[in-house]
Amino acid sequence: MRRLIWKLAKNDFKKRFAGSYMGVLWALVQPLVTVGMYYIVFDKLMSGASRTNEAPFVLFLTAGLVPWFFFSEALNSGTGALREYDYLVKKIVFKVDILPIIKVTSALFIHAFFLLILLVVAAIYGYYPSLPMLQLPYYSACLYILVLGICYLTSAIAVFFKDISQIIQILLQIGMWATPILWDMKSVSFHWVGYLKLNPLYYIVEGYRDAVYRGTWFVENIWGTLYFWGITLVLFLLGRAVFGRLKIHFADVL
Repeated sequence: MRRLIWKLAKNDFKKRFAGSYMGVLWALVQPLVTVGMYYIVFDKLMSGASRTNEAPFVLFLTAGLVPWFFFSEALNSGTGALREYDYLVKKIVFKVDILPIIKVTSALFIHAFFLLILLVVAAIYGYYPSLPMLQLPYYSACLYILVLGICYLTSAIAVFFKDISQIIQILLQIGMWATPILWDMKSVSFHWVGYLKLNPLYYIVEGYRDAVYRGTWFVENIWGTLYFWGITLVLFLLGRAVFGRLKIHFADVL
């Protein structure tokens, strides 16, 4: 089953860029342009209004955007997995449970590339490979499991309610500003900090920064770690339960 998932994920990744002249480069251009534009606007045009004191702003920004790009890409593609592969869903012998996994794994390929970009940016600013950076695979795995659980839920709902994709787009726009990607948590009013930390992506984004330039280990944030895995487990079990309950109807609706 693992080999099948891996093969289908690679095929899915290649299929998205088949026929275009630049191919997979298109998957890399847009995020790079996004990072560049945010850097120019917030750090240059606004005279460093959003700059953080603990690291160069471009490194702070990249460490936040890299996990966000993976989350948003995986959630968007994973939500439409069953509709995109409806011909497989209708096959009685095919295990439809792996379709969200295929989509999330496909998004992981681009994420791996951007992790390398993040390490290059860190090295440019003097943060060379170190032991805390070994936590990056851990935080990537955290993000993978979180978004996979959500995709089980959203992909199942999308079969019966197409508008869920549009709702997710709106929630992603809100979520990006509710997550400390472009702004530093230290600049937020004390009264809001507790609420913002309820967002599981806060743990991920701050974890990437801890690993890359703060040199902090996740075990030092034991309560944050326990909360993240608690909420992730709830979302994953909920997603699997809804998916399992509805999947007998997928072929009939599609």
